[in-house]
Amino acid sequence: MRETVALVTGGSRGIGRGIALALLAEGASVHVTARTRTDAQAAVHPQREGSLDGLVAEAAGLPGHLTTHVCDHADDAQTEAVVASIVARHGRIDILVNNAWPGYENMVEGNDFTWAKPFWEQPMWRWDAMVGTALRGAFVAARAAAPTMVRQGAGLIVNISYWAAQRHDGNAIYGIAKAGADKMIADFAHELRPHGVAAVSLYPGLVRTEAVMRAAEYFDLSNSESPQFIGRVIAGLWRDPLLMNKSGTVQVAAALAEAYDIADIDGKRPRPA
Repeated sequence: MRETVALVTGGSRGIGRGIALALLAEGASVHVTARTRTDAQAAVHPQREGSLDGLVAEAAGLPGHLTTHVCDHADDAQTEAVVASIVARHGRIDILVNNAWPGYENMVEGNDFTWAKPFWEQPMWRWDAMVGTALRGAFVAARAAAPTMVRQGAGLIVNISYWAAQRHDGNAIYGIAKAGADKMIADFAHELRPHGVAAVSLYPGLVRTEAVMRAAEYFDLSNSESPQFIGRVIAGLWRDPLLMNKSGTVQVAAALAEAYDIADIDGKRPRPA
């Protein structure tokens, strides 16, 4: 996988960071976007930790090559500029992972936990974050990367999604955004299939992100996944000679890991939800 070029959006923390580390461990050239460059900036972020500089330090010694980009995916031009810079440098993008997700910020406003409120009481900033930034940003990144993938006749676009697309899980805006991510992949796949480019929507399980571990006492972590686990699965997808058979589908990371015989970084094998 040494010659693979990947772009992971939203990789300063959480699942995105884990995906980047897993692909770097495979020897890929990985480009990562985030808004948070330094640990000092991370300290005042709603998530309180996770920066591009920290990712660089953690990735030191891995066989792949990491390039970081400060990028706010709320700004289409910034997204397009990152993709253009990668194509200018490498001549291609093999894997695009749309992970950037500001939707978990500010669940509590003042002393008011708004996450679980009914749709008529949801703050409209949450729509802007989940749909206007995350969903739109995924579309813009894919729109920018697709011409290169079409020209090379190969590529993989992954949207990190979740079961909220198929059942009520938290709040209505969350479900709308994730359903949109799945439908986006289905339609991308239809239009990309003649060009040999795949698009897959991928569901993680319970991931031991920084936010989850801060509240670990409230979770049953017995079947949880490291942030790197889903990155290992994405690497498996890219190696799959039958990848195009999965294009346009929703896949559960743990189920794919079983099919590909992929273990987590601790040797455990998470069960599909």
